[in-house]
Amino acid sequence: MTTHRLEFTNPAHRAIELPRGVNLSEALDIHTSPILFGCRTGLCGTCLILVDVLQGELPPPNAEELEVLDICAPDEPTARLACQIELTADLRITRQT
Repeated sequence: MTTHRLEFTNPAHRAIELPRGVNLSEALDIHTSPILFGCRTGLCGTCLILVDVLQGELPPPNAEELEVLDICAPDEPTARLACQIELTADLRITRQT
């Protein structure tokens, strides 16, 4: 099984390995992550994060996610909604406040 490394910029949270294709919000709940989740459908923006792709490639956001990102983080090209990411790359994430 292929796994991907997920790092956090907050040193209080250690890096974790997650299976490829896992929904990020579901996996992070299990690992007690610093990311909060509200609606889980990409509408509320609660799980807004900044993503640095370390290795591999993430699919681009779909139209619905782009709509929320335009409202919640209009000038941040690395912003994503964690609940909308299916893991296909090694990432470093920062919780957007």
